[in-house]
Parts: sequence; C-alpha cells; structure tokens
Amino acid sequence: MSAAKLGIKAKATCVLFLPLLLSLTGCQRSPQAKHDRFLASGKKLLEHKDYSRAMLDFRNAIQAMPGDAEAYYQLGLALAGSNDPIRAAGAYRRALELDPHHRQAQFQLAGLMGVYGDRASAEEGERQLRSLLDGSADDSTLNILAFTDLRLGRTEEAAKYLQQATARFPGRLASALLLAEVKMGTGDIKGAEDALKQLVLSSPQNLEGRTLLAAFYQSQHRLAQAEQVLREALAIKGDSGLVLRQMASLDQALGKNTEAEQIYKRLSVYSEDEYKPLYALYLFEAGRRAEAIQEFERLYRKNPRDRQTRTRLIAAYNTVNRTADAEEVLADALRKNPKDLDAKLQRGELFLNQKQYAKAEADLNEVEHRQPNSPQVHYLLAKLSQARGKMLIYRQELVEALRLDPALLAVRLELAQNLGQANDAKSALDLLRQAPGNQKQLPELLTQQNWAFWTLGNLPEMRQGIDLGLAQQRTPELLLQDGLYKLRTGNAQDAQKSLEEALRIDPSDILALRALNQSYQALRRAPTALAKAKEYAAREPQSAAVQEFLGELLSGSGDLAGARAAFSAAKADSPGYIQADLALVRLDAIQGKWDDAQKRLEAAAKTDSATTVPRVWLAVIEEARGQNDKAIEDYRRVVDRDPNQAEALNNLAYLLAEHSHNLEEALKYAQRAVERDPTRPSYADTLGWILYQKGLYSSALPYLEKAGSATHVQPSAARSAVWKYHLAMAYAKAGDKERSHTTLEAALKIDSKLPEAKMARDVVGNSH
Repeated sequence: MSAAKLGIKAKATCVLFLPLLLSLTGCQRSPQAKHDRFLASGKKLLEHKDYSRAMLDFRNAIQAMPGDAEAYYQLGLALAGSNDPIRAAGAYRRALELDPHHRQAQFQLAGLMGVYGDRASAEEGERQLRSLLDGSADDSTLNILAFTDLRLGRTEEAAKYLQQATARFPGRLASALLLAEVKMGTGDIKGAEDALKQLVLSSPQNLEGRTLLAAFYQSQHRLAQAEQVLREALAIKGDSGLVLRQMASLDQALGKNTEAEQIYKRLSVYSEDEYKPLYALYLFEAGRRAEAIQEFERLYRKNPRDRQTRTRLIAAYNTVNRTADAEEVLADALRKNPKDLDAKLQRGELFLNQKQYAKAEADLNEVEHRQPNSPQVHYLLAKLSQARGKMLIYRQELVEALRLDPALLAVRLELAQNLGQANDAKSALDLLRQAPGNQKQLPELLTQQNWAFWTLGNLPEMRQGIDLGLAQQRTPELLLQDGLYKLRTGNAQDAQKSLEEALRIDPSDILALRALNQSYQALRRAPTALAKAKEYAAREPQSAAVQEFLGELLSGSGDLAGARAAFSAAKADSPGYIQADLALVRLDAIQGKWDDAQKRLEAAAKTDSATTVPRVWLAVIEEARGQNDKAIEDYRRVVDRDPNQAEALNNLAYLLAEHSHNLEEALKYAQRAVERDPTRPSYADTLGWILYQKGLYSSALPYLEKAGSATHVQPSAARSAVWKYHLAMAYAKAGDKERSHTTLEAALKIDSKLPEAKMARDVVGNSH
C-alpha cells in the first residue's frame, strides 16, 4: 500500500539521503577558500533539490581541492537526487578512496548497492549496512535495510527492522508506511492496520498519519471507519488540504458526488499547487470534459509559466482531439522561450501521437542532446522506435530510461511485457526482480511477474504472487490469473468463480471471457459456454470486442448467420473497429464470397488510411485465389508505404521465392521481416526455406529449427507439418541423417498428404 495508492502525497524524507552538514563559509581566494565557498553553495542548492547546479558547485570544489572526500560525497548525494545511482556510486567510491573512514559515504554506497544493485550487490550492501548498524542508527538506516531485505525476499527480516524503527522513532511516517506495505504484501491486513493506528497514537496531531489510516480503511471498503478518522482530522485542522482531498475521495466512494465536487472546487483556490488541479481532474473523470478544460485553461492563464499546469492542459486537449489548441499552447511557449526543453519534449510527444515521426524525432533528438540524462526523452524515443517498427532500438531506449530512473514502474512493466511477448519470460522476470524494494509488492508488478511465471510453468511462484496481489486489490487481471491457475490445475469449478468476479468488475474483459469459456469446455458444458457468451454480449451491446468474441464462438459452432450478425453488431457499434471488418472478411472467405471480401477490405482501407492491414489482407485474398502476380504487386505497394510491415515483408518474400524464383530479392524481404519480429515462427520458416533453396543449409537450420520446434504458438496442422518437412530436408542436406528421419516421421504423423511430404521423402531418402 504505497502513498500513491492511498491517494495522498506523503512528505516523508527520502530514505536514501542523510541530513546535510552545516554550510561552511569563507571569503579568501586560496584553493581552500574557493573549495569552501563552492561546497557551501552546493549544499544550499542541494537542500532546495536544485541538483544540476549543486553538481556544478561540487565539481568546482573538487577542482579546487581534488583530494577532498567530502566534496565527492556531496556530489554523490546530488547525483543520487537526480536519479543517477550509477554515477552516484562512483562518487561515493572516490570519496572512500580518499577517506576510507567516511561513514556517511560508506552508508550511502551500501544503500545504493542494496536498493539498486543485482542480487549479489544487494547482499553485499546489506552486509555493509549491518556492519555500520549500531545503537545510534536512525530510522533512515533501518528503512534502507528493510528495503534491501525486501529485495532479497527476506520479508520477516524487513518487518523486524521496520518494527524497530517505529518503536525507536514513533511518529516517523516513512517507517510506519513501509511497515504497513510489508504487512499488506504478506496478507497481514490487521498488521498493516495496527502499524498505521500506532502511527496515529504516537503522533495525534499528525494529519498525514490520519489520512493514511483513512485511506487504508477506504481501500478495505471500511468506509464508515474512514469517515470517522477524517472527521477527527478535520476537528484538528478544518482547512487542511491534505484531509479535505482525502475526504473528497471518500465522498466519491460513498456516492456523495455533490459534496466531493464542492470540496474539490474549494481546494482549487488553495495556495498549494498540488490542490489547484483537483477540481479540473474531478470534472474530467466525471465526463464533464468541456467544463474540465475550461478549468485547466483558467489555471494556465493564471500561471502560464507553470509547466505542470501546461502539461495537464495539453493532455486534456489531446484526449478530446483538440491537437491544434495543444500545438498553439506549445508554440506560444516556444516563442517566449525557444530553449524551453519541456515544451520541445511535449511537442515531440504530440507529433509522435499524430504519427509525424520526422518532426517528433527532430524535437526529441534536440532534447536528448541537451538533456542526455532525461528518462522521459528516452522513453519517448523508445515509443518513436516502436512506432517505426525498430523493436531492438525500442528496447534499448526503454532500458536506458530505466537506467536513468529505476523507479519508473510503468516503463519497467512495459519492457517486461515486451520481453514476455518476445517469449523471453526469464529476462522479463529478472527485470521485474530488479525493481526498487518499495515496488516489489505492488499489485501491478506482481501481476506482470505472475505472467512470467505462467509462461515459465512455475505455478507455485505464480500462486504466491496471485495471493499477495489479491490480498491488496482484487483487480480483474489478478482474478483472471487466479482463474487460469485453477483451470491449469484442474479446478474448473473454482476457476469460474474467479473469472465471473473479474467480469463483474469489467464485463468487457475478453481474456476473462475466453478463460470462462474454457472453464465450461473443461466441464464438458459446451452449450452453457455459448449461452454464457451470449449473456455477456447482451450485457455489453456497446462493446465491439465482446460482440466479436461471440461471433468467433458462433462461427466455430457452425452458426455462420449468427456469427455474421455478431460481427455486424461490432461493426455498427464501432465503425472504425478493424477487427470486425477482418472477421466479416474471414466469413466471406469461408463462404467463398471473394468479391464481397474484396469490397469490404477496400472500404476498410479507405476508412482508416493509417493502417496497412486491410491492404495486406487484400493481397492475401488474391494469393488465396491464385492471383500470385497481383498479390506480389499489392504486397510491394504495402512495403513501399510501410517498410516495417512484417507480414507483408514475409508474404512477399515467400511468393517471390516460390512463384517468381527470385531468391535474392526474396532473401532481402525475409531478413527484414525477421528483424521486425524475431519471435514469429512463420517468418523464421520463410527465411530458413529461402536460405535452403540457395544451398546455404547451415545458415538455414537455426531459422527452420525455430519454426519447427515452436511451442508458444498454435499453428494449423498443415502449417506445422510444412515447417517440419522443411526442417527435415535441411537436416538431410546438412548431413544429420538421424534428425532428418525423426523430423520427417513427426511431420508425416501430422499430415502425410501435403505436396511437401513427397519432396521431403525424396530428399531424406536420397541422403542415405
């Protein structure tokens, strides 16, 4: 239960930093005087979190006296504050080289190793922290030890340090909050409540403690207790923005929207910046977007130099497709200050969303040149590479953004998800385990970690992660995982309960619907499965995805008329929903209505000119009708328009090799397809088969093996057999007789009537 999850902003001091020393003064011009002046100035800047200027002063102090350990130590603090833990560690190490007994540098370096290092470094950091621990240790030291133990999976040890911190330093928010998080993470709800109640008892006038306790009660749906705690807090200070904000949130949960709105409106004129946008955000979330934007505009006019206010206004404009207004705000900011890098960054993001990639690249590159350590610009550069299909660079930029700021949870989750989609669950799991200790028990991280365990087949670890997550929050995704786990372990009856609970929260959750269907199939209740799908489709008539799912089931059951009606309903609800068009095209193909399919795809291509998918399908239909030359022409058009369209690249390569016998050109396109999506077995087979036809058998084998042994996809029987026939022939040509025969036999068991079967028999037979 983090402060962010509780909906309030804790003002606890970051546990990574120790209190700064008093500034020194001096006015002489000697190296010592210059050093002292820069060191004192840097410390003042550090107190105000002006890290970049503080770093400059500390470097000047080092230049004046290169042998001073304290200047390196202070530089490390500034680097850590600017989210650069690697260089901060280097500064601390240099301080210790100059003064091996610099206790604060020892502590900070050990803390960084514990919080950010790999497992070995974390263990070493913990050993060093323990050696530094004595009876005078403050709560920051104990908190860092707790963080480190959490990273190492030592929950009980972490809890002991935090209990020691809360006992010795009652009223310290950070320790109490972290202890509550640990208790919540282990399912000890009462322990979490006791930690927060003790915080309130030890510091009765501390409003933050009371709001945390109220937020805890609210998260547990104990709304009456939450309201009582907040009333007590307001009796202490009736105009507290902190308490009023939590009260407004509670009023919303209680359905008292009028009261909530009045509080948010009252807070919008408070002097504290954190409260001013709450009214506009409330209006926006309530669907009153025109009023919300008026409020965002009012705040911006009142303080046009406030960049967060500008950011919110631009985000609101983007949400309602008022991109011209967003551009004008940014253009005005850049006219006033051409060096406003925040405006450049926002404009780059705006261009990226508008698919104006060249303009986006120009702005983002300029920001990256001036602020190479900005995690935000590296994240946007990642999204730019993703949009262009440059997946390797996309991943590299995500890694760089995380290196610069390891606390960026959303980036970590996105990278882990991408690794999982690339069938690299182990790397995804390693990445998630490297998250800062205070993130390890968050439901969203546990959820992503569970998917990695699922892919790796580690069901016991997945079960533990599901239980930890559900103890905090019963999200649809965690409930889906619970249902899938129970299905996998043969408990379809209980799986249905979890999946139906997930669907009560989000009736349009397609993955939960699919899993629920599987649960009925597992119980051999196919008619009930279809009836349930119809029931959910009736509940969600406006969900194109749910209607499409029903259409799939009806099509699979042979009810093509019913399927067409469902797909048409999806199309009517969301005219731009391309999946509905493609589903109707599949039906047209099944029924041999090629002309209807072609007309539908041409219409879809005109409706959404930004996507090339309908044009790819047009070529697929021409290929299915035997019009290979025309299909090749259409694939070329798609590739000319979008050089990163992997499916078009692959299909074009296959046709060029099989029907035009142009192996050189085919190889070029096949290589590009595999570069765009290295995980797709069909693309690997195409490239491997072209290399085989060129006589490059050793080069062909890795790709054909990848296709022939694919387990993370479910290809059609015919396609799977073709891949294995190709692989058997490659083994034979490479001189591996045993594997060629084994692979051929496996392919023949799947489908022995394919043309490739005779070809493979001849090649394998001739290899004796």
